[in-house]
Amino acid sequence: MSPKEISLALDSLWVILSAILVIGMQAGFALLEAGSTRMKNSGHVAGKQILSFAIASLAFWAAGFAITFGAGNSFIGTEGWFLKEGKGTFDSLSWANVPLSIKFLFQLGFAGVSLAIAWGGFAERAKLSVYFIFGTIFTIAIYPVIGHWVWGGGWLGAMGMQDFAGSTVVHLQGAIAALVATVLLGPRIGKFNKDKTPNVIPGHNQVYTVIGGFILWVGWFGFNAGSTMAVGDGFFGYVALTTNLAAAAGAIAAMVTAKIIVGKADIPAMVNGVLAALVAITAACAFVEPWAAVVIGAVAGSFTFWTSVYFERKGIDDPIYAFSVHGIAGIIGTISTGFFASPRLVEVTGIGKAGLVYGGGFHQLIVQTVGVLGAMAYVAFVSFLILFVLKKTIGLRVTAEQEISGLDISEHGSYGYPEQLDPAFSSKTAAQ
Repeated sequence: MSPKEISLALDSLWVILSAILVIGMQAGFALLEAGSTRMKNSGHVAGKQILSFAIASLAFWAAGFAITFGAGNSFIGTEGWFLKEGKGTFDSLSWANVPLSIKFLFQLGFAGVSLAIAWGGFAERAKLSVYFIFGTIFTIAIYPVIGHWVWGGGWLGAMGMQDFAGSTVVHLQGAIAALVATVLLGPRIGKFNKDKTPNVIPGHNQVYTVIGGFILWVGWFGFNAGSTMAVGDGFFGYVALTTNLAAAAGAIAAMVTAKIIVGKADIPAMVNGVLAALVAITAACAFVEPWAAVVIGAVAGSFTFWTSVYFERKGIDDPIYAFSVHGIAGIIGTISTGFFASPRLVEVTGIGKAGLVYGGGFHQLIVQTVGVLGAMAYVAFVSFLILFVLKKTIGLRVTAEQEISGLDISEHGSYGYPEQLDPAFSSKTAAQ
């Protein structure tokens, strides 16, 4: 084999392995979200991950990938439907030395993660039919548009926006959609008292939450380091290093913050601190020095816990704190490169300019802020439009009776934990 053929083979192997890691994050979300919600909804919450990834796979293949990376204009891609190649169709991905099929699978994993984040705002009270409709539209008309703006040759990419693996493209998008859904659906029954003070609705299994968080941590090495889409220069190892340092800092910062604010070293808070730090470093992993990665992770982990408490006190019932973990941290991470982008790493990546700390001025900070605000405005508007129409037509929420009985039985006809919840099952086993 020639050196070029060896390089192609190694890059292809690395990217498909990274794609598997990213797609495997769906298992992490299933455990994390099921463990963070009530037993009566556990089967529904876990099974929903398979449904949403199936929807994303077909919708992204048919249109989402083309809108994200296909040739077009500064707003959307207009060529490459159903992965149909043509001259110049996917030039925005021409730098990646891997076949189109592998590029697609890798990017599909990202789209699936963004959709999984959005479902956090729907948890424990949304109709199953809404998942089909909103999931399809999100994967075609929302996620790909911002992806094109930043990664597919769009106007934010032309400005030099630094979002290496998707703090804004993936995480902030999903978080904004989750927040809009949370507001339109309203709080779960029993979440708030008449005086609007919140009640704690604990998840049914903290062990699931922790295991899910660890699966996501491992999957993030494919998410961030895999975004180099190459192995020749070893830069993927550096990206993995900054990713891990940020996650470690986020875990400790979140637990310390929880201890200060509520007086307890809260375990779910620690898990969310890890995830928030990973979200934040996702934009910055290729642009910042290790010390800055620690700072970014710690700030994101701490702010995530504080904002989760703040929003809950303001009447927002976000069951898995999707907006705090993926939205607030996504904003922090994206804007952080405006401060901390290192000149040597900017030169390596060839994207944007150095940050304020290194004497780069306010240019990159302004670009990052414009990118965040532009993405938030578009996703919020389109998500609200879609969900408002659905609310006025088929309805977003299950009935009060169905919510009280649990979505496992009301939407799927069986409990995730029949031994604990199904009287018929309990009586049969007792008789035996």
